[in-house]
Amino acid sequence: MARFAALFWFSILVVLQCASIDSAMAEEIGMYELKKGNLSMKLTNYGARIVSLVLPDKNGKREDVALGFDTIQGFMNASSPFGATVGRFAPRIAKAQFTLNGIVYKLPANSGNNTIHGGPKGFSQVVWKVKKYRPDAAIPRIDFAYHSFDGEQGFPGDLLVRTSYTLLGDNQFCITMKAEALNKATPVNLFNHAFWNLGGHNSGDILSEKIQIFASHYLPTDSTLIPTGEIVTVKGTPYDFLTARTVGSRINELPKGYDTNYVLDGSGSSRLKKAAIVQDERSGRVMEILTDQLGVQLFTGNNLNVKGKGGFMYKRHGGLCVVTEGFPDSVNHPNFPSQIVIPGKPYKHIMLFKFSTL
Repeated sequence: MARFAALFWFSILVVLQCASIDSAMAEEIGMYELKKGNLSMKLTNYGARIVSLVLPDKNGKREDVALGFDTIQGFMNASSPFGATVGRFAPRIAKAQFTLNGIVYKLPANSGNNTIHGGPKGFSQVVWKVKKYRPDAAIPRIDFAYHSFDGEQGFPGDLLVRTSYTLLGDNQFCITMKAEALNKATPVNLFNHAFWNLGGHNSGDILSEKIQIFASHYLPTDSTLIPTGEIVTVKGTPYDFLTARTVGSRINELPKGYDTNYVLDGSGSSRLKKAAIVQDERSGRVMEILTDQLGVQLFTGNNLNVKGKGGFMYKRHGGLCVVTEGFPDSVNHPNFPSQIVIPGKPYKHIMLFKFSTL
């Protein structure tokens, strides 16, 4: 009888342990593809992320321009969230805490004393549900959804999140991110963390690529990349990309490279506006990004050093992130536009990518 009792309680323990496994990881991880014209995109519901983006150069040669890995495990092991939907709040929150409605919320610190990309297990590291997958439609589309629970990574309230990828034209795609607070006000700042190299993911560094950023001001930061609260003109600084120039033309003036949030011109409007244009003269590829957000973060892969697709080593400046977003650490800067989402007033973020050749 004692033996059966022991087996019974062992079985109960196993069930309880299984039940305690993160429900987000209980979803099956899959790979999905969207195609339209010359553009082909592969995605996964692990982090609702872009795995690859293949499109032709000026001579018609098709290449993958998104850095990444050959396996899901590669994405799991990476220190950066390649191609992923990042949140609940990205990129950084100072001192891993904020105050909302009189309550101090403490978050897990995962970047020195700060929180980055929603915490050590943010949205980029969970498995999302596939709510809609229409690869054969006239407008190919996939929708990923995730329910972030109250208290997840320290953030208040239940949050329903959806990321949609849609191929709109021969060489265009759109990312739409939505979030709905169910029961509490909560900070939300979502973005896509794709690393781009328009010469091809395995073509070396991006320092010779030209970029134009439609922003006359930027947010200075302290030594830990937290905004100081100032909004400063780019004029006369290495941050000035109002006229297109190569990424590497003044990067040596910044010991750590670019990891900078720009305040987009025309930010008072919710209409889509140009954020940036990137072009690679060797391949002739051009990428234009439009958004409804206030800012765009330029990150030049300053700490890249990892083996990627096909065994190619992605080294420093091997990829470029041009990330549209709300202002970093806005929860701790009353002078910054608010990123607080309340029940009944959902969050929305649109990114439109247009590709062409010179």
